[in-house]
Amino acid sequence: AQGPRYEQGPVYQGGHRPPRSVALAIVLSIITCGIYDIYWYYKVANRLQQNAPRYNMFFTENGTSVLLWMLIGWLLCGIGPLVGLHIIMKNTNALCIAYNRRFM
Repeated sequence: AQGPRYEQGPVYQGGHRPPRSVALAIVLSIITCGIYDIYWYYKVANRLQQNAPRYNMFFTENGTSVLLWMLIGWLLCGIGPLVGLHIIMKNTNALCIAYNRRFM
């Protein structure tokens, strides 16, 4: 008998990269004083953009635009990171809606 195994979510799969661990990201963000956190958001945004064509979508925002909002956006009274997170959430929601329309 096989035990439970971890499977990557269907919306976010693709390629041969393993999924990103949220717990590991939190620990590394604490150790690096938030630097890994910004890198993690960059990689997530790139992965969302790479998975968009699977659902006939195209995102103009990628990891670089999120990175710029995270770093340079602090000059706008700290609102830049909120814009970067909004981009990630908007693209994630769009992929989930496309997945639900296709497979549900």
